[in-house]
Amino acid sequence: MPMQEGSITMSTKSITTLSPRQSGEYIAEHVDHVSIVEEGIKAVAKMALDAARAAESAGGRVGDGYRGSPLHPQVADAAAVDWVFLVTTLNFNFWTSEGAVKYRVRHGGIMYDGYFSVCAAVNRALEEGKPATDPAWYGRLDLDSVRHLLRSDTEAEIPLLEERHWAVTDAGRVLLEKYDGSFVNCVKACGGSAQRLLRLVTDEFASFRDEAEFKGQRVSLYKRAQILIADLWLCFDGQGLGQFDDIDTLTMFADYRIPQALAYLGALRYSPELMALLQAEHVFTSGHPMEVEIRGCSIAAVERIVAAARQMAAESGQRPVSPTFLNSIGVDNFLWGYRRQHVKETNAVPYHKVRCIYY
Repeated sequence: MPMQEGSITMSTKSITTLSPRQSGEYIAEHVDHVSIVEEGIKAVAKMALDAARAAESAGGRVGDGYRGSPLHPQVADAAAVDWVFLVTTLNFNFWTSEGAVKYRVRHGGIMYDGYFSVCAAVNRALEEGKPATDPAWYGRLDLDSVRHLLRSDTEAEIPLLEERHWAVTDAGRVLLEKYDGSFVNCVKACGGSAQRLLRLVTDEFASFRDEAEFKGQRVSLYKRAQILIADLWLCFDGQGLGQFDDIDTLTMFADYRIPQALAYLGALRYSPELMALLQAEHVFTSGHPMEVEIRGCSIAAVERIVAAARQMAAESGQRPVSPTFLNSIGVDNFLWGYRRQHVKETNAVPYHKVRCIYY
């Protein structure tokens, strides 16, 4: 039986922490500065449904370029699991101020930024003969070694280098001390349950513990922990070490780019006060109420988009769309890809800026 989400904590630190889905609904019901717009939800749902139909017909998943990227593992094996874990441990906070030089890494003659820059850096290290995805190696790196691992091919150093050093060495230590030096053993311990793995990751690895206090309630967003599980699912095509019977219990991955896409497409609306701060490139602190509203409402909005798209599919009279082609992971991937394909247009809506380890 798939493990169900409950109102009991996703972390042992508190018995009242809401799950990401519950957190999204709670936040959306107690907002001051972010609104979910039903017309926008329906419009995005139609786009997501069309993309899901196209992906299903093509034999892939909605918005999924995972296996098609030359940076991602091309063989779904234990080494791929440890690669996904390391990359996700390092996958946070790449934004730069307007006009500033971006952190980029060259691989295969192509310059990559954002998430893909970390993929490129890890692959570069592997090609140089370093056991980069082995916790026995990265768990003992000093700061200068992490700086070298993540060295830029521009003059801009990766943001939050010291925090990344802490994240990888802490993760490596836990894997060595408790899981025989491989994240594969964490996956196996969870018996094919995404929710059990989510709880294990957020309990054991401190950098993944993406939680906040919002209007008297402890909430969780768990962006990186959920994307870790989703990427394993995609990498393994839902089989073997990537088989999770409850994969649909994951939500979207609340970062700074998906909310931007949702706002641009009319599914989210910001108050004048919040919009003024975004336009001024105000840097929020992690856990600020406005930041939590943006992220929580994004989770709730994508849940409503999925529900609306599935209802449209059921009422269309056409061949049904499999739920695995139309879930929160698929909609997140669709929106992430849409934003990257429409950079100039979506930049008409500023994204919120935070310096933190969670996204």
